[in-house]
Amino acid sequence: MSGSSAGSTVPRRQLGRHLRELRTGAGYTIATAADLLQWSPSMLQRVEKGHVDKVRDVDVRELCRIYDAEPELVEALVGLARQANTEEWWHSYGDLIPENFDVYVGLETVATDLTVYQSELVPGLLQTADYARALIRTGHPSRSAAEVDRRVQMRIKRQALLKRSVRPVQYNVVLHEAALRRAVGSRTVMSAQLKAIADPSTRPNISIRMLPFAAGYPTGDQIGSFIILDFGPGGKGNQVEPPVVYVEGFTGDLYADKPLTVRRYRDAYQVIRGAALDGQDSRKRFRDLAKEFV
Repeated sequence: MSGSSAGSTVPRRQLGRHLRELRTGAGYTIATAADLLQWSPSMLQRVEKGHVDKVRDVDVRELCRIYDAEPELVEALVGLARQANTEEWWHSYGDLIPENFDVYVGLETVATDLTVYQSELVPGLLQTADYARALIRTGHPSRSAAEVDRRVQMRIKRQALLKRSVRPVQYNVVLHEAALRRAVGSRTVMSAQLKAIADPSTRPNISIRMLPFAAGYPTGDQIGSFIILDFGPGGKGNQVEPPVVYVEGFTGDLYADKPLTVRRYRDAYQVIRGAALDGQDSRKRFRDLAKEFV
């Protein structure tokens, strides 16, 4: 086991977060769990905070045995521990980490701010159940109706992040007009989805703007969808965790926490947001588009 280096901290932070949740769920203090593993409490604390860049498979498995973790979760955590310590982490689907273990959702759950540009589809946190169901059925045609419903409910459940009474996530979104005109499901589904986008944009923690076709390419370059996740300040005003840029791909996802990469995406978002309609005009366009689908 070695100390932290300059590579991506995302895999080891996620590993540490899950190990901490397992420990507290099992009712162990850091001191007790460390003693069972014959570690010092400070070593276990560093692992849980993601400050150790390499944790051995055997240590992860032993901690999971102590915490009585489910076998699938054990394999996912071992996969996280094995990730190369690169500046930007490319998580290929089915590579080391089981496909049903969602790394992104773990980050989204603890984020304080989500900054989103979506050029293809309505983001998951804004999807209606019918829109989500149409997407999931298309993407997974062999899934049973029960499995499709389970996936839909999981997606809808995530939306509680925006509505919780204590510290709801700050959600700033720019949606390209293409994402709003692209038909998913029936015309009725699309009409209801567009109305559902207009309504939450009146909440104080939510900003949703539309980038019209007329805006062209505000950045001067074609840029795909992305999400910037921020995790808020700690007790002394320092960042709890460094921000992460998430870019979803067909065969895998990119997690980038290199400061220069994050800064470039922030700059791009500001340019895109500057070219988008303001909040009031965007809401009007959402509702007008909803009528077009009726």
